[in-house]
Amino acid sequence: MKPALPLLLLFLAACTPTKPTGSEPADNSAAAGQTAPLATLPLAIRTAKGEHRFTVEVARTPQEQEQGLMFRTALDADGGMLFPMSPPRTASFWMKNTVIPLDILFIRTDGTIAFIKANATPYSREPVSAGIPVAAVLELRGGRAAELGIAEEDVVSWGACAVPGSASTDLNFCPAGER
Repeated sequence: MKPALPLLLLFLAACTPTKPTGSEPADNSAAAGQTAPLATLPLAIRTAKGEHRFTVEVARTPQEQEQGLMFRTALDADGGMLFPMSPPRTASFWMKNTVIPLDILFIRTDGTIAFIKANATPYSREPVSAGIPVAAVLELRGGRAAELGIAEEDVVSWGACAVPGSASTDLNFCPAGER
């Protein structure tokens, strides 16, 4: 093995911490798009047009984050998946084994959207990143951000912060100044 190869392998592994590593799921239900749903919570995005609410699954564990939306064949218009980053970190995603196009939103620690990758191409191995540490990444159905006028700098909140009066969880996220 050449000395540069181990470094290259380490770099590639570090570029995709929250998406598939290339291993196939252990059972066929995931490959058929029938993964067990994760816990959900309310999420809101405040745009120039107003606020839009979603109910998103939360990928909390490294295993859930690695699986993400792989092999899913559909995603509800007001659904999605949230990948919390605690502590905040520079996240990089790819679309390997992801069947449907996705909008990938990278959320700063102040709740603003740093970067949107619109309609990420299914099965692509091209890394997608905001290039800065983020508090979370949100995946929505491809094209949904444009449909709703969601743009960079819009503000995202979730849990009891997204829907006042809803049950508080350990995953509440209130943008700065809105606690």
